[in-house]
Amino acid sequence: MHAEKLQAIVLATIDYGDRDRIASLFSLEHGRIKAFARGARTSRKRFGAALEAFARIEAQVRVKEGLAGLQQAEIVTIYPRIRGDLSAIAQALYACEVVEAMTPEGHPLPRLYRLLAAYLDRLETATAADDSDRRFFEINLLNILGYRPALESCPRCDTPFGAAGALLQDSGEPVCRACAPAGRPLHPSALKALGACMATGTFGKVVFPPDLLAEGGALLDRAIATHAGRRLKSLEFLGQVTP
Repeated sequence: MHAEKLQAIVLATIDYGDRDRIASLFSLEHGRIKAFARGARTSRKRFGAALEAFARIEAQVRVKEGLAGLQQAEIVTIYPRIRGDLSAIAQALYACEVVEAMTPEGHPLPRLYRLLAAYLDRLETATAADDSDRRFFEINLLNILGYRPALESCPRCDTPFGAAGALLQDSGEPVCRACAPAGRPLHPSALKALGACMATGTFGKVVFPPDLLAEGGALLDRAIATHAGRRLKSLEFLGQVTP
């Protein structure tokens, strides 16, 4: 079995014994894969700092079902500016954990790979980590994976939300007021702003005012929690360093 050269982003790593590591990689070519990196903890020549979380790398991988074999990894970028900013680190780790929790193994998702790479590039070049960018990333991720919540009309009765907006349910589902007696109100402007995030492919084009950021964030947090099936560990760190 020949090794393939893959473009990949390191989602996470686990130490295995005294010398080895298991890396969770999100690759352009094969989607999310787990790869065994023999000697990764001791071989600076073959790996160096390439297996740091959210590093973007070129990897030589023997791809197979189950645990692939990571032969070598070369750094494309380790995003040095992100690593000097706790808020940016928290955003990057969160994005990687969301991708790891919500993507199937061995299924190519090139649009999502480009979205994650663009988000990391944005965190690297922006003067400060912006929660509007995080929400832009999340709604586009949900859309790519087919989990996007309804933004225009009620998923239960197909009534347009219109000027009345919607009521957010605990499951992350926004519904009209006729279909649910209670829920967190979602202003139509918040739903419109989330829709605008999918109409442009550029981070920074949509900036949420604080009130709409809170409403849109509540919708996305609940939707991601529902589909991830677990509380993400990085959320605690994100909450500690994000105002």
